[in-house]
Amino acid sequence: MKCTVKAFGITRDIVGAREVEMELADGITVYQFKQLLFKQYPALSTLRSLFIAINHSYAEGDQIMQTGDEIALIPPVAGG
Repeated sequence: MKCTVKAFGITRDIVGAREVEMELADGITVYQFKQLLFKQYPALSTLRSLFIAINHSYAEGDQIMQTGDEIALIPPVAGG
C-alpha cells in the first residue's frame, strides 16, 4: 500500500525531505512502521522520542495503517 510520510523538524533533516511516498505492507501497524523507519533511517532511532500521527491524530503502536494514510513524523519538542 502507498502512504505519504511528512517529516518535521529534525526528522525532516534525517529523512532528507519534507514529504516522501512509501510503499508499505498491507496490515502494517504503527509499531512495525517505526521499526521499518529505524532500519531505513538509523538516526531516527537516536531521538529521545518520535511520535507518529496518522491523518492528523496521534497514533498508538497497535493501530493498523491504511492505504492513502497521511503519516506525520513528530520529533521531540522543546519549549519554554
